[in-house]
Amino acid sequence: MEPRCPSKDEWIKKMWSMYTMEYSSAIRNDKYPPFASTWMELEGIMLSESLLVFEEVFHFSRKNMMYLSQASLLFLNTLILICGEVIQGNCVHHSTDSPVVNTVEDVSNAKDESKSNDTVYKEDCEESCDVKIKITREEKHFMCRNLQNSIVSYTRSTKKLLRNMMDEQQTSLDYLSNQVNELMNRVLLLTTEVFRKQLEPLPHRPVQSHGLDCTDIKDTLGSVTKTPSGLYIIYPEGSSYPFEVMCDMDYRGGGWTMIQKRIDGIIDFQRPWCDYLDGFGDLLGEFWLGLKKIFYIVNQKNTSFMLYIALESEDDTFAYASYDNFWLEDETRFFKIHLGRYSGNAGDAFRGSGKEENQNAMPFSTSDVDNDGCRPACLVGGQSVKSCSSLNNNTGWWFNQCGLANLNGVHHFPRKLLSTGIQWGTWTKNSAPVRIKSVSMKIRRTYNPYFK
Repeated sequence: MEPRCPSKDEWIKKMWSMYTMEYSSAIRNDKYPPFASTWMELEGIMLSESLLVFEEVFHFSRKNMMYLSQASLLFLNTLILICGEVIQGNCVHHSTDSPVVNTVEDVSNAKDESKSNDTVYKEDCEESCDVKIKITREEKHFMCRNLQNSIVSYTRSTKKLLRNMMDEQQTSLDYLSNQVNELMNRVLLLTTEVFRKQLEPLPHRPVQSHGLDCTDIKDTLGSVTKTPSGLYIIYPEGSSYPFEVMCDMDYRGGGWTMIQKRIDGIIDFQRPWCDYLDGFGDLLGEFWLGLKKIFYIVNQKNTSFMLYIALESEDDTFAYASYDNFWLEDETRFFKIHLGRYSGNAGDAFRGSGKEENQNAMPFSTSDVDNDGCRPACLVGGQSVKSCSSLNNNTGWWFNQCGLANLNGVHHFPRKLLSTGIQWGTWTKNSAPVRIKSVSMKIRRTYNPYFK
């Protein structure tokens, strides 16, 4: 078996490893000057040049023999001998057919080709990198534009969806609000009825009544003797008890039942539903008879009533408005008012000048039972109003989006600067509503009854 010569890399690494161990030891002991060669330089030296290098190392080492040990010197001599044998060709290499000179030239050519290839590769790499950077930048711009368009489109569709949802929710809320208001009104009615029954635990004492109403009293007693104006007890058909009323037996033949009177503002008309239901005030002064009592009077069988409204201004002028076929619906309908033909010189404020001002066929409203048609709000004089009763100082009336008439309004007084006053908007002077000082409302049977 032929001996195998160590390859260039093997013997250079072996030599350099053993030598540097000795050299590093000398350097640590400051016995040897710095040596300029490095492992990377030796690794790149060709085989033919290695001998010259080690000869230089050998001569340099001999000059500095005092610093090296005997082992290092013996090792260097051995390496020089091995290199000489390699050069003379006494060992068999893996490729014995190629001379050393050709090997050196091949290595040199390989270096040149490597450098050339490195240069070409570097140029190709730079061109490729520039192209890739350009493509990447264009891709980023394209992606940004697509993302921006997508965001804008999504924002618009989201806004439209939210707007539609809000409109639907608002419609539902308005509907629910109306339902809640109706339920609250019914609850208040029931509460009022319970409260009234608690206040009246005992039945009414039997009282001798004078008639069904003031017209009936006039027709019955007037044929025998003159009937004066004053307080009378009536017991209308359908009523469960008799009650006291003020009868006007003088104006236009008499027989008038007074249902409301305003004089000086002493009686407070800023009241809740239950007060307007049962009535309040002083029958000899200012008062409101009560919705229930009015209902019993005007809804008797085979009768028809007319409503007469007398107005007096602050400058002592008078006007009136009259309506035939006046009647009210029952409590479950919140005493809706019904008026027939108008006559008078004060104007038809109940009907106004348009549908939005027409208070005919409207239910009665107070601050705590709202039936004024403002759902959820109405525009009055350029301002949004949720409750006409609240706008009119918490008084009660047959409001329709407030309207032109409110005979229960608060008097104009210096101590009540914000009061709306008694209103009858069609009675004007110099194109301005007349300031009303007093008013009365009274009803009387007509002799050509309208049978309901």
